[in-house]
Order: sequence, then C-alpha cells, then structure tokens
Amino acid sequence: MSKRRFAFPYLIWMTIFIVVPLFLIFFYAFTDNASGKTLFTLEHVKAIFQPLYLKVIGRSFYMSLIATLVCFVMGYPAAMILASKDFSQKNTMLILIVLPMWMNFLLRTYSWLSLLENEGLINRFLVSIGLGQVQLMYNNFAVILGMVYNFLPFMILPIYSVLVKIDKSVVEAAKDLGANGARVFLRIIFPLSMPGVVSGITMTFMPALSTFVISRLLSGGKITLIGNIIEQQFTITGDWGLGSALSLLLMVLIFISMIFINKYGDESVGAGGLL
Repeated sequence: MSKRRFAFPYLIWMTIFIVVPLFLIFFYAFTDNASGKTLFTLEHVKAIFQPLYLKVIGRSFYMSLIATLVCFVMGYPAAMILASKDFSQKNTMLILIVLPMWMNFLLRTYSWLSLLENEGLINRFLVSIGLGQVQLMYNNFAVILGMVYNFLPFMILPIYSVLVKIDKSVVEAAKDLGANGARVFLRIIFPLSMPGVVSGITMTFMPALSTFVISRLLSGGKITLIGNIIEQQFTITGDWGLGSALSLLLMVLIFISMIFINKYGDESVGAGGLL
C-alpha cells in the first residue's frame, strides 16, 4: 500500500505531462473543425506524405545520422580514455564534458554564431594567416556541427558508464591467452560496451532528429528540418492538425529507429559472446 502511495504523485505527473499531451496530438491529428463541428478526418495524415514534407524528413534523417555517427566516432575514444585506469585527469575531463550542459541550450547554440559567421573569430584567424574567408554558416556543415557540439556528451557519458564497469580481469585474461589489443577490443570490450553504445546513439539521434533551434540559428533559416516545420505549424501558420500529424509521424519514426537500434545492439552483444 505504501509503494502505491509513493507512486501516486508520479502517476499524476505522467498523466498531466505525457498522457494528456499525447491525447491532444492524436486528437488534433485526426480531427477537423473547419465547418464548426469536430469531425474525424485523415486529411492531415495524408498531407504529410506530400513530396515537400518527405524531402524534409529525408534531409532530417540524413543530417541526424551524420551527426550521430560523428558523435560516436568522437565519443567512443573519449569514453575509453575516461574509463582507462591510467588516466589521472578523469574528474577534470568529466567536468569539462558536463559543464556546457549546465548552460542554456539556446545560449550554447548562439555562441557558435560568434565563431562561425563571416566576421567571426574563426574567419578572422583564417584571414590573419592569409587563407581568406570561408563560408562556415548557413549550410549543412554548421547545422551538423551544432548538433555534434550539443549532443556529444549524450554519447560519451552512457558509453563511459558501461566501459568503467567492465571487469578488468576479463581483459587481462584475454591478454594472457595471447590476444593483442585490437583483438581484445573487437571481441571483448566493444561487445560488452554495446548497451552504452545503444543508449548513446538513441540519446543523440532522437534530439538531433527533432531539433529546430540549431537549424534555425546556424543555417539562417535556409535549411529546414522536420522540427522547424512542426514549430511553424503551431506558432506561425496555426495549422495544429498538420503540426500534430507531423509530430505523430516523428514519434513513429523515432520509435521504429529505437526498435532497430536496440535489436541491432542485442544481436551485436550476442555475436560478441559467440566470438
């Protein structure tokens, strides 16, 4: 009885901030009150399959996948360094990784404007050494860079939390049996770290796919992602039905991606165990 009592506030929280918003999204996605009456309709769902929206969805997936891949390539070695028992500056590095997350997301993204713009610090440096000005803003590069900067900690920390718990005696036993460093990594460390990799990919890919602030600021509105269209439907055009249908599609795509990522992670762990 006491456990139920403690869970009651959490159930209220979930109902208000999860169940009710989801219900509203479904309600607006499948209803229309243009005639003064609330009627069931599939027009909003059909509209999201227009070539324009499909192109934006494809672009969003493409850029999110690239950002996630870059975060993985950068984050895994960083996590391994942090998890190494020979690395003495672990606490300092963890603070430096987490510190930007204490700042407001919007401020972190704005800070890149002063670095990447034509008169920013990077271009000033390039001009000073005679290389000339480079267009760093208002393109895919700037948006992906902003994604990587903002979401890299979400890749490093889950992988680190798993790597640091790997039994060192297993690694030592493999080395005693003649396995070199590459063999130990491919057959022991990497398979055992897959739960952290899956968590990191999920925590990076989902916000990258749904972001709209990064693309709006660093592309100057020239690159539109699905998050930007959803925001515009709710805040500018006032088409809550289409915005809800797009939000519903985004949730479905993220859910399918999570299933695929988790299934692939489980298969990788199993294959690692067989090796």
